[in-house]
Amino acid sequence: MKTDVITLDAGVAGEIELDDLIFGLPARVDILHRCVTWQLNKRRAGTHRVKTVSEITATTKKMYKQKGTGHARHGSKKVSQFRGGAKVMGPVVRSHATDLPKKMRRLALKTALSVKQAEGKLKVLDTAAFDEGKTKVLAEKFEKLGWGSVLVVDGDTLNEGFARAARNLIGVDVLPQIGANVYDILRRDTLVLTRAAVDSLEARLR
Repeated sequence: MKTDVITLDAGVAGEIELDDLIFGLPARVDILHRCVTWQLNKRRAGTHRVKTVSEITATTKKMYKQKGTGHARHGSKKVSQFRGGAKVMGPVVRSHATDLPKKMRRLALKTALSVKQAEGKLKVLDTAAFDEGKTKVLAEKFEKLGWGSVLVVDGDTLNEGFARAARNLIGVDVLPQIGANVYDILRRDTLVLTRAAVDSLEARLR
């Protein structure tokens, strides 16, 4: 399929052919959900934990005699029934990461690209080069293009001026093509790929 290539000045810089095997796949919500869940699970630190009985500091002396008090039988203040005691079946340090086959990850990325293309929210930019490095100027260009919530994916390396100018823009993410992922593509309304990004992604996913 063909699509227009635009410039930062809202002009047209020709056309580009997009591979149907990467940008023309049917929407698969189940695949996207599995990939996003896999990504977010990997982010979790898993460092939340509670103290067990062996970690509580308290006297080990029997609290009161076994019989004749009318109270339940207790021999330690470390147990969960008392304030300051241990927590039962609480969280422990662990990894929340799950497995997802590489083929599934590749399919999810291609599906995310295809969904954006089908929705008309995939734009191809001639080049993401911006020598001025001024956030205000870039914000005006984005406003003219109608880009509010946007992910810009460039080639193997980012233009320093463009990345610096976009750094303080709310709702704008800039990534090299190697960092393109399903979660970031779906969380932004518009996906912008440079010519270099299209070539790199097609070579990577073909």
